[in-house]
Amino acid sequence: MIIQIVAGGPKENIPDLMSFHGEDVLWIGVDCGVSYLLETGITPKKIYGDFDSVSNEQKETILQRFSDAEIFPSEKNETDTEIAINWALKQKPSLIRIFGGTGGRLDHFLANIQLLLKGLEHGSRIEILDIQNRMHVVKEGTYSLCKDSSFPYTSFLPVSRFVLGITLTGFKYPLTNRNIKWGDTLCISNEMVCENGTFSFHEGILMVIRSRDYHSSF
Repeated sequence: MIIQIVAGGPKENIPDLMSFHGEDVLWIGVDCGVSYLLETGITPKKIYGDFDSVSNEQKETILQRFSDAEIFPSEKNETDTEIAINWALKQKPSLIRIFGGTGGRLDHFLANIQLLLKGLEHGSRIEILDIQNRMHVVKEGTYSLCKDSSFPYTSFLPVSRFVLGITLTGFKYPLTNRNIKWGDTLCISNEMVCENGTFSFHEGILMVIRSRDYHSSF
């Protein structure tokens, strides 16, 4: 099962949600992300939020349609997105995707990036997606990547203070057993030159970002 969470980030940063729709997908709406889903023609399974970012009319419509809505006060110890992720992780999905988690307020974006670590704790991969980027975090190990012309750049950023022994194969800029730390930009904007490549490291936590440049046609 894949659980897909639509948060309340800027709508223009959210890709076409219908292209991620499928039989084994469960949708969750968070705050004005509920409106984004309904406008697309997707009915979320669950909704969360304090709904302080929607109009009173929108809030009334949402509450009338979803009698089991999880409404939380604005002043609380977790963001609406974290509350939704906590519920999603209890369902033990193979993958959690977060849309609407980038752009807008920088504090929310950085908090959403840190929420990726919850997936490592529970054994479920969490991804953040927008029209230009796909990002997730991984523990030490060996991983395969396929070349994707839609997202030609691949970057690796240390989440832990140090990431040790990075090796990249199938990339324009290969590496063998290199170490990186916070503040290093060695692994930014690499490109795959083979249809398939690998990356590996033996200690730390690494963020993997597949990205593309901005074009107004997105």
